[in-house]
Amino acid sequence: MLQGHKIVIIGGSSGIGMQTAKQAIEQGAEVIIASRSEDKLKAAVSALNDKVTAYKLDTTHEEQVQSFFATVGRFDHLVISAAETSGGSFLETDTAKARQLFDNKFWGQYYAVKYGAPNMSTNGSITLFSGVVAYKTMTGSSILGAVNAAVSNLGQTLALELAPIRVNIVSPGIIDTPSRSKMPEETRNQFYDSLAGKLPVRRIGQPEDVAQSVLYLIQNGFVTGTVLHVEGGHILT
Repeated sequence: MLQGHKIVIIGGSSGIGMQTAKQAIEQGAEVIIASRSEDKLKAAVSALNDKVTAYKLDTTHEEQVQSFFATVGRFDHLVISAAETSGGSFLETDTAKARQLFDNKFWGQYYAVKYGAPNMSTNGSITLFSGVVAYKTMTGSSILGAVNAAVSNLGQTLALELAPIRVNIVSPGIIDTPSRSKMPEETRNQFYDSLAGKLPVRRIGQPEDVAQSVLYLIQNGFVTGTVLHVEGGHILT
């Protein structure tokens, strides 16, 4: 149980982050969520029955991140699930788009740890988010794969540098989250069905699957520097 624990979830307004918040609240934790979308934050607070404190935060702005953690004060666990993802041909991808991906997923997590860790209890934990394309090469994922690999390496190194605070990394596969809501429904369902047929578990992942993994990393005090793959066996196919 997480009674008496204070957890900060950046990206907690939807998808994996909100499911993590929900499960943490059910276990008695005090939860703070942050997101760049005020509308999503309001919806999340309502969906979580007003049992969270919400802050608007854009992690690509270092000063905002620094100010956010100064406001939050002391806490126990940090989860950073917020990130935009994109893909495309290496030669056809605009350099500015590639830099934006690093700003969102790598530097956003970097800033959060940099300014969050000094406020954390020594028996706390940090959970970063990588992704399957860091470990399974796929056409069109060169930049995202590089970002994810950088996050994994950062997390494992920080497990040594920030000890005894534990640092772990979750590496999700294809998860059915709102991030794919822009795809036409028929196209999205065809994509999911096609991939599910290739996975050993024969289904697509759900936010709840990843949230359970995050809660495991928060609660198991003997796990640090670990990359936890939550992808239904995708890297085996």
